[in-house]
Amino acid sequence: MSNLATKILDAPDIAGPIVKEGGEEKLLAISEMSDLFDVTLRTLRFYEEKGLLNPVRKGARRYYRPHDVSRMKVILQAKKIGLTLGEIRRVIAIVEGNLPRIEQLRQLRKICADQEGILREHQAQVDEQITEMQGVVASLDTLIDTGGDAA
Repeated sequence: MSNLATKILDAPDIAGPIVKEGGEEKLLAISEMSDLFDVTLRTLRFYEEKGLLNPVRKGARRYYRPHDVSRMKVILQAKKIGLTLGEIRRVIAIVEGNLPRIEQLRQLRKICADQEGILREHQAQVDEQITEMQGVVASLDTLIDTGGDAA
C-alpha cells in the first residue's frame, strides 16, 4: 500500500473530507442510516433539527446522501471525543470551508488539542474523586469490621 493510501486510511473521521454533492447518489432511508451508524432514528432526527444533517425529503420520508454519511462520521467522532454541538458545527464549517487543507487540519488539531486539555483536567478530577472515595470505603470497612463503633 502506498504512503498516500495509508495516510488516507489513518485520517480521523473528524478531519473529513465531507463528500461533495453531485452526480448520481445512492440515497439511504433513515432506517438504513440508523443501521449504518448504530444510532436511533431519534438521534438522526435530533441532528437534523440542530442543522447538522440535512436529508432529502420525499413526502414524509427522509433520505440521506453520501454528504450526510460523511457528516455523520464527523459528528460521531467529534461527539465521541466530547465536543459540544457548537464545536461540532465549527468542525463541519472548517472541513466544508474553502481554507487550504493544511489550514483546515491545523484548526482541527487546535480544537482537538484544546479538548484533550479539558479531558486531562477532568481525568485529574476523577482521579482525585476516586482517591477520596477509596478513603471513604476504607473507613466504612473499618467501621463495619469493628461492629460500627467509632474509634
